[in-house]
Amino acid sequence: MTRMDDILENVAIDAWTRRLSREPRQANAPHESDAELLELQAAPEHYLAITIDTVAEEILTGLYLEPYTMGWVTVMASLSDLAAVGADPLGVVVSVSAPAGGEESLVEGTARGMEDACRSLGVFILGGDSNATPTVSLTGCAVGIVPRTEAITRRGLQPGDSVFLTGRAGSGNAFGLVRLGGFDGELFPEDEYRPIAMIEAGRALRGVATACMDTSDGVLTTLDQLTRLNGHGFEIDCDWASILCDEALRVCERTGAPPWMMLAGPHGEFELAFTVPSSSAEAIASAAGGWDSPPLRLGTVVERPAITLRLPSGEKVDVDMAPLRNLLETTEGHLDRYLREFRELGRSWGLE
Repeated sequence: MTRMDDILENVAIDAWTRRLSREPRQANAPHESDAELLELQAAPEHYLAITIDTVAEEILTGLYLEPYTMGWVTVMASLSDLAAVGADPLGVVVSVSAPAGGEESLVEGTARGMEDACRSLGVFILGGDSNATPTVSLTGCAVGIVPRTEAITRRGLQPGDSVFLTGRAGSGNAFGLVRLGGFDGELFPEDEYRPIAMIEAGRALRGVATACMDTSDGVLTTLDQLTRLNGHGFEIDCDWASILCDEALRVCERTGAPPWMMLAGPHGEFELAFTVPSSSAEAIASAAGGWDSPPLRLGTVVERPAITLRLPSGEKVDVDMAPLRNLLETTEGHLDRYLREFRELGRSWGLE
């Protein structure tokens, strides 16, 4: 049986939450939704949805070099969490920590990235805070509202449900591999990595999806967390040409990286992974009428709490995500060791 405490990040979160008092009006338990859901006495038909996300490790490790990317992702990361619960955004507040007297280009580029991200979704920065610190750290807190009867959480999927993505995936891990793996940056320039929060899709999934979570930590990590929360697993049909975006397919071809790495790595994008009853397939097709691309069916929810990949060869492979999700901690952040053990895990699963 997969357990929540097999994952070191879940353990770390629980170490904080068990020491903090719980708000009686909060509708979700820890881990159960991408955004926190709070009852509103003044508007009892709605929940307040609120979430917070920090971009710091990505800057410290050199994954993001351009201030524009830092600002863009800071905004999109928090708005993506609102999308995953089906919320209508009210706005974003930000906290900017950077060296005192820093370069004007950092302020200009970061602010422009935040502004453009907001404008692309019709949202505004409402205010925030600034701090003088040795390193750059950016935090976004997004606030929204969602009808109480239609809020989507990570719990509720059932065997027989179909699992979908709102679009093709793999861009985040493809970009991360190129940047941190020592490959030619022209293979995936940083200014081409501009993931977008799927706000409209989240709205369309209200009352339809049985569970939803964004793919900011990678598709397989997302499915693994859903498995641990619900006690049911997934059978995924690995038609790589359909699942992976063009950038990910190009990186695989040029670097020799196996396609499964584009779903298994920890740096995702902001697509939504969601489940619906099989009987709702027509409803999904109708709901997706206004999306940029049709939803992508990945596979089926199954009773057994495991992730099974059905490879193009027809072979089925079970993927144990716990050692991979814990790999950053167990390798103590050593990049070369991380990449080496990442590939070794895939071989142990029979994926190479």
